[in-house]
Amino acid sequence: MIMKLSDEEFREEYKPLHVPAHYDAADTQQNKMIYALGQIGDGTAEDVIAALEKLEPGISDEQHRAFVTVTLKSLFEHGHLTGSEHNGQMHYNLNKITQANDGATDPDLLAPGLD
Repeated sequence: MIMKLSDEEFREEYKPLHVPAHYDAADTQQNKMIYALGQIGDGTAEDVIAALEKLEPGISDEQHRAFVTVTLKSLFEHGHLTGSEHNGQMHYNLNKITQANDGATDPDLLAPGLD
């Protein structure tokens, strides 16, 4: 059975991921987790939890560990994160561009009428 979402439900479900610029202990669990992932660049749920623990010692109880694991998987499944499996563990990242594109456009590859 295919579930239909209203336009508003779709926008809420698939809205762009907010990546906080700074760590804020009063922020939501998800925002803190996304910030930590951004700081490490690429990692497993355990890597994210370790990064969070450095930012806010004592944060990594079992409930928080479960939240991080489930949320990373859900964000990946909705296309908000990229990732790949290595040695049986999922590694997530924000797929940020860290270097400017130094290539050039090949005019021969442009679609007709775009040159």
